[in-house]
Amino acid sequence: MKRLAALALALLCLAPARAYAAAPVEVTAPSAILMEKTTGKVLYNHEADAQYEPASVTKVMTLLLVMEAIDSGALGWDDLVTASPHAISMGGSQIWLKENEQMTVRDMVKAVTVVSANDCAVALAEHIAGSEPAFVDKMNEKARELGMERTNFVNCTGLPVQGHVTCAHDIALMSRELILHHPSIREYTTIWMDTLRDGAFQLSNTNRLIFYYEGATGLKTGFTDTALYCLSATAERDGMELIAVVMHAPTSNDRFDSAKALLNYGFANYAITPVYPDQAIPPVPVLLGTKDTVQPVTQRECSILLEKGKTGSVTTQMELADSVEAPVEQGQKLGVLKVLVDGEQVDAIDLVAADEVPRLGFGGILRRFLNALFMQGA
Repeated sequence: MKRLAALALALLCLAPARAYAAAPVEVTAPSAILMEKTTGKVLYNHEADAQYEPASVTKVMTLLLVMEAIDSGALGWDDLVTASPHAISMGGSQIWLKENEQMTVRDMVKAVTVVSANDCAVALAEHIAGSEPAFVDKMNEKARELGMERTNFVNCTGLPVQGHVTCAHDIALMSRELILHHPSIREYTTIWMDTLRDGAFQLSNTNRLIFYYEGATGLKTGFTDTALYCLSATAERDGMELIAVVMHAPTSNDRFDSAKALLNYGFANYAITPVYPDQAIPPVPVLLGTKDTVQPVTQRECSILLEKGKTGSVTTQMELADSVEAPVEQGQKLGVLKVLVDGEQVDAIDLVAADEVPRLGFGGILRRFLNALFMQGA
């Protein structure tokens, strides 16, 4: 018996290792997606194109347009926004603005991100575009720009209305746009508790992942009787930020548990890996230049999303010009560095001149010619 056990153990040790298999994701929401921020790669998809009402997750687009206005200089954090009769008429989540009450953009953004204030969302929309319908036109225009093909916005709040629909994939696209290009929004989406009106009004984040999930960075919850429970959840660990979207979950616990399961799956199985050339980049000869060579460098840093355990499968291929004629401009393309995973190209980075190389004038060319003659005669 002992001999049989020893033989079985030996055979097990000799057998080739099985390929790493990721654990399945347990998601109870009928529609879900997991996306990595930098690459936009989808890591998990379950009925992510199914259309549902997004409830207050709509405000991701509202915040995106607000942040674009701020970052472009068209809107300032300390600008005062005045509450209109239309803004204060919103139901649902709000901070109970009074007509003509003024509040800074900063405080209104805080109210929208932390407690999903409908009155503040509309006030911001009116301040930027003149009216909520005009702002909604901008929302739909931005949605088309981002490739959100299954989205139609009718308001800036997500309050129930006929025809106001989107899907998990589209929510991931606009969430990525927000956190990728406007990272300062994290200052507000990571608030757990805060106050407004000089401490008189308490705020508590509707996204409880901010309180208990390691690395949580946002983003937006949503609920109505028809949309049920929705969530776009973002979190970052080890330099990788993920976006988990769930829609139409039956309970609040289901949406948070589903989002947590998606994020856990992503962090357990994927990593952002920096890529460097397999060999030193050689200089490129320069014809008729004030210097004989120019040093190529990578135009940008390169990091790729990989399944954990596959870092050894990354290789690079370098293609450089045999020579280049002066003048050479700084940043001029000299070649390309191809990045491959298991032999398949996944990225390409331009190799560019680190410095400029001016062209020799007539006198310089003559001196170089005479020096060459002198060296031959020696």
